[in-house]
Amino acid sequence: MLVALFELLSENYSFFNVFQYLTLRAILGALTALGISMVFGPLMIRKLTKLKIGQSIRDDGPQTHLVKAGTPTMGGALILLSIAISTLLWGDLSNHYVWLVLFVTLGSGLVGGIDDYIKLKYSNSKGLSAKWKYLSLSLIAFIAATILFATANSAVETTFYFPVFKDWFWQMGWLFIPWAYLVIVGSSNAVNLTDGLDGLAIMPTIMVAAALGIFSYLTGNIKFASYLGIPYVHDVGEIAIFCGTIFGAGLGFLWFNTYPAQVFMGDVGALALGAALGVVAVVIRQEIVLAIMGGVFVMEAVSVILQVASFKMTGRRIFRMAPIHHHFELKGWAEPKVIVRFWIITIILVLIGLATLKVR
Repeated sequence: MLVALFELLSENYSFFNVFQYLTLRAILGALTALGISMVFGPLMIRKLTKLKIGQSIRDDGPQTHLVKAGTPTMGGALILLSIAISTLLWGDLSNHYVWLVLFVTLGSGLVGGIDDYIKLKYSNSKGLSAKWKYLSLSLIAFIAATILFATANSAVETTFYFPVFKDWFWQMGWLFIPWAYLVIVGSSNAVNLTDGLDGLAIMPTIMVAAALGIFSYLTGNIKFASYLGIPYVHDVGEIAIFCGTIFGAGLGFLWFNTYPAQVFMGDVGALALGAALGVVAVVIRQEIVLAIMGGVFVMEAVSVILQVASFKMTGRRIFRMAPIHHHFELKGWAEPKVIVRFWIITIILVLIGLATLKVR
């Protein structure tokens, strides 16, 4: 929105040319999203508390979580509002990638919002049935994948790339659609499963989004992409601004979500942010790098899959409780210890992911 305005102003005032730089707009987008989250966070918490929009706690979960019952939830709505406003202000709205990532993010947030609403209305932790939640997320992911395939201007945009091996790639053709769909839906659910402790999901999301923003900027610059040996995708650099807004909005939310949390993001935030990371990774052709950097999300999702599979096949559980962060809690780890250690793991994995930029 502001890009067009500053472009007009630059015809008479050269100073406004500075706002054409992606790096500056990404920083401004992050700061705008951070400001919105910080300013409206307390108001949102008071409003949610007044409306008695409180979290329902699982009866079979760690007993230490019972004190969290009634803590305001659906705070993820503020994250999405911050992301949307900041992206629309600082992004180039003529870029179709901007609208695509917003569609996936806000659409998934709507599904999560409905899920949260049902939980609150009926005072239980189950929410929207797994079938309808999966079908809704699948529809959004399928639409996005189909649009990306239909609008692809080069083979690069539908090619699978493996980090480290510069000459190892696979032109997927129409198989790109189910692959992109799986990445988006899988990422959405993985982040949602991780969102079980105060600040556990949001901080890794912030770090991964920041790293994906760097990848987006480099992928959209033909000189940098050529030098680093990564795929060049025309116009995708604009996604760096979107990633910046996730970074800023997430930091602002973390201020209130850090242990002990004053507010939870709920599925409206977790499903949306997971889908956002997934669609960005698909657009910039770095799905494997996302799996590396988001290793904590992958670990959480795999722990649930293994737990369910083991119980169905053998009647035994591998972990004391899944997702795996609850396993460590039941082993006696204090909640802050689990959270910070998972953050440390994410920092290491993000650095490894960034290292793949040059190790090719």
